[in-house]
Amino acid sequence: MENDTDETTSLLRNSRSPINHLIDDVETIVAAPLDDDNSSCTNNSTARKCTVKTEIEDPIHVLAGTYESLDYDECENDVNIKDEARHGPKWIIKREIARWFVMAMIGIITGLIASVIDVAVEYTSDLKFTYVKHYVDKCAEHYCLLIPFAAWAGFNAMIVMVGAVLTAVFEPVAAGSGIPQIKCFLNGVKIPHVVRVKTLVIKVIGVVSAVAGGLAVGKEGPMIHSGAVVAAGISQGRSSTFRFDLNLFEYFRTDTEKRDFVSGGAAAGVSAAFGAPVGGVLFSLEEGASFWNQALTWRIFFASMLSTVTLNIVASCRNGKCLDLSSPGLFNFGRFDTTSYNSVEILLFITMGVIGGLLGALFNHINYKLTIFRNRYIHYKFLRVVEAMIVAMISGVVSFLVIFIHNDCQPMRAEPTSYPVQFFCPDGQYSSTADLFFQTPEEGAKHLFHDTEGTYGVVTLVLYCIVFFFLACWTYGLSIPSGLFIPSLLVGAAWGRLFGQCLQLMFPNAVWLDSGKYALIGAAAQLGGIVRMTISLTVIIIEATGNITFGLPVMVVLMVAKWIGDLFNEGIYDMHIHLQGVPLLGWEPPLLSSEISTRKVMSHPVTVMRTQEKVGRIVEILKSESHNGFPVVQDYDPDHSNDSGVQTFGTFRGVILRSQLIVLLKLKVFQESPDYQEKLSNLKATDFRDAYPRFPPIQQIHVSPHEHEFTVDLLPFMNPGAYTIQDGASLHRIFRLFRALGLRHVVVVNEKNQVLGMVTRKDLARYKSSVSLSKGKIVIKELGVTR
Repeated sequence: MENDTDETTSLLRNSRSPINHLIDDVETIVAAPLDDDNSSCTNNSTARKCTVKTEIEDPIHVLAGTYESLDYDECENDVNIKDEARHGPKWIIKREIARWFVMAMIGIITGLIASVIDVAVEYTSDLKFTYVKHYVDKCAEHYCLLIPFAAWAGFNAMIVMVGAVLTAVFEPVAAGSGIPQIKCFLNGVKIPHVVRVKTLVIKVIGVVSAVAGGLAVGKEGPMIHSGAVVAAGISQGRSSTFRFDLNLFEYFRTDTEKRDFVSGGAAAGVSAAFGAPVGGVLFSLEEGASFWNQALTWRIFFASMLSTVTLNIVASCRNGKCLDLSSPGLFNFGRFDTTSYNSVEILLFITMGVIGGLLGALFNHINYKLTIFRNRYIHYKFLRVVEAMIVAMISGVVSFLVIFIHNDCQPMRAEPTSYPVQFFCPDGQYSSTADLFFQTPEEGAKHLFHDTEGTYGVVTLVLYCIVFFFLACWTYGLSIPSGLFIPSLLVGAAWGRLFGQCLQLMFPNAVWLDSGKYALIGAAAQLGGIVRMTISLTVIIIEATGNITFGLPVMVVLMVAKWIGDLFNEGIYDMHIHLQGVPLLGWEPPLLSSEISTRKVMSHPVTVMRTQEKVGRIVEILKSESHNGFPVVQDYDPDHSNDSGVQTFGTFRGVILRSQLIVLLKLKVFQESPDYQEKLSNLKATDFRDAYPRFPPIQQIHVSPHEHEFTVDLLPFMNPGAYTIQDGASLHRIFRLFRALGLRHVVVVNEKNQVLGMVTRKDLARYKSSVSLSKGKIVIKELGVTR
């Protein structure tokens, strides 16, 4: 990646300007190890040289300065402490009961939404396939196949257009599965509109149109996003979109509480999708939530359980058997007759894991390049809608051509398919190729898992696997709600069944070979190779199959697929997060980050507030800067520097938030006001949460010129216990602090407790480490940040 002849020996600069300046898509690459004290790195036998290199390597890999962070750190100011002291044991019990009630409602409503999606997809798809099948059967005899050909493509385009227009025009964040966005939210990044009611409505309508419109998508992935939106809405007891407030659950109107409920909503979505409540909890832990505790685990499991029970009841009643709870999720793998495997097959499963990892890495790489192309050239809403419609039409055209080119005729079965198409097959036979395409992806996966031996020919499976692989790769990223779970399972099931049939040709007398079993393992390998999940995916598959016997082979396959895939690139969700420039903090700090000191990371200089601050200066700062938090100091001298020549900004006393300053200005809590003491005594914590999460901008706060000379005492409202860190600490330690506590910012102080700078999430997310196995070294990249 680097050219060693161009490297120059130096260190990172000791300080830098605030993080939100433009850095023109430039990366600084620092080869390890580093020496913070000298002008160059040590040159002994155990240390490599320290190099800094600037190059335009990948203009896509920059951080977007537009993303804000969430405040997961609770404020412990005088107002909150007095408010907590006023509440007795009854209030605490009431709040705890409310938590369980909200979780119950999240599970029930998520299950009902899943039922609505399931019914809508079933009826819309039935209408389309019935109409197309009628003309296929009719025109196969009268040689007018152009009519069903055009009808299939036209139906797809019209149905998909509905979801694409809603998504592109009204709520672009509803596109895709929503899993990357929810992962960012739970990590502490504020994604605009991600948990709004309007997003939920468009998500539901869009995923129905995407699945019924013939796109290579599933309806299961968007259920995770839908559950998260439901959780965020119910837990707040009001809706900003519909402008109503039930005055319920005011104590949950904080980022910390909302985060916990959104974790439950995501788990309930997984549970409704696959009928896997335990898998939902583990998914929320492994792939989503960044912060966890035991009490939260029980509440999330409660929501997941109610979600799958609700969907089960509705689905069973639709089948005329309300008490027969046999439909736990939107997609169930069905019961497998062959559940045994021997030690030789473990080696075959490992081989399938390798194949899944390679195909998953290829899928991610193609989709990565395609996403870059979309970001560069498909900007306009009109083009996004047109692209979705083109993909829908091509999906229908390609499917029709595959059926026409390879008409795999099979005898009619005792249990016919939903839409058996005879096409050019003799009487008493049907086209198994058409059978795969004339159904929703969920039904196609079930057929690949459970159809009898010989149902599909080798050529049929090869064509289907290739076609669906590239269609799914092209589809993920369109401006329409879409899930990736089912397409991945479907591709894996196709080549897995093909793998099993090839083994049968090689070992015709082997009684242990079963194509359905290998279809399941292939599906797990493909999905694991794309999304790189292990623990939660294992449990989801076990719960969806209802058989724990497959636990070991599924675990082996998923681990191997992840290891192989990670050699080439990262999981699809993390890839899309980085392409969007989101400052996501991973589980672990960058390698060798302990060699980078706080002074190299922090933003400097920093804007501070005095303990007694003029209203005019507060208004001026809020209008000129977009920062969320400001250190509160005393003895502030703008021209003061310490012994080392670094400018300091007064003695640290606490941190005041932008939202708190907005409330103070709005309520005019000024010391010169005649009713100042009355306002001060009547202030409650709910006054600062009333406008959450959309506090009014400073431009909407009226402050007269006369009031500009008034004073605000910040001591009762600031957080005196805000976290600080010494300027000699390492990036490794700061990262651990941010990651464990969910912080938005940390104040950097020296040994005299004087403010030197601030460290924010973007300051930490700038640093990425990469391992070059071929060159035998580790490099730390410093990414650019756009305005």
